[in-house]
Amino acid sequence: MHVFITGGTGTIGSAVVAELLGNGHTVLALARSDGSARALEGAGAEVLRGDLADLGALRSGAARCDGVISLAFGRDYSSPDALARAIAEEGDALATLGRELIGSDRPIVTVSGTPWVPGRASTEADPLPTDGPVGGRGRSVNALLDLTSQGVRSAAVRMPRTVHHQGRGGFAGLLVDAARRTGVAGYPGDGAQRWPAVHALDAAVLFRLVLESAPAGTAWHAVADEGDAVRDIATVIGRRLGLPVETVPEETFGPFGPIFAMDQPASSAHTRDALGWQPTHPGLLEDLENVQP
Repeated sequence: MHVFITGGTGTIGSAVVAELLGNGHTVLALARSDGSARALEGAGAEVLRGDLADLGALRSGAARCDGVISLAFGRDYSSPDALARAIAEEGDALATLGRELIGSDRPIVTVSGTPWVPGRASTEADPLPTDGPVGGRGRSVNALLDLTSQGVRSAAVRMPRTVHHQGRGGFAGLLVDAARRTGVAGYPGDGAQRWPAVHALDAAVLFRLVLESAPAGTAWHAVADEGDAVRDIATVIGRRLGLPVETVPEETFGPFGPIFAMDQPASSAHTRDALGWQPTHPGLLEDLENVQP
């Protein structure tokens, strides 16, 4: 399959590109900079220059391929307004890619977060939130899945709060960044809240499986660790950086503060049973041992 991918140089995207190329697929990857283009070409992908706001480039890429994986997302999370702009940009991109595939029965796989359900681990059957700080992502993903009635084999891979590789990535990576900035390995609340996690290389396998075989209109959970306590995550970070570990105000983490404070475990039992996906790489707490002082 010739696959168009956006976000192909990120923590998840670079692993997905390698996974696709290593399993007989070819890749056309969107690149917004010379550095990204060089990295993608070095990995063996063909490059299409443009960014997520370049809707013409997105239409061109989708038209040239047998399937699409959409991973790109803005990098500015400095304020609620910046996060809202990134979510809106992603929504416009998904709508554009989906429209290009109408009537083709070609697959498109997008990404979202696992939902949170009070009192239990969320499952693939739980709906995404469509209000709150990230509700726009849920609405965009739902709209893409609704295109199944128009001949699009759309599917969503829901990612946990931390997608990690060599001690970097996801919400845990933001905790590391905050610890280095403030001199404290902090966590909001009492730290008992749980975050699900997955290694980027395991997530990449799931994206490939969903692209190749998932039924239209389905959602899947890329969850290896159902829920690590945030206090335990901060404890490893503090030990690796030689910093004190303590509770800090939610505001320390900017617009993500309220999300960081939530208990949000997630299950991937259905995904494993239905697609045969089995994570094999280190869990989050083990992988955080790679954080460098």
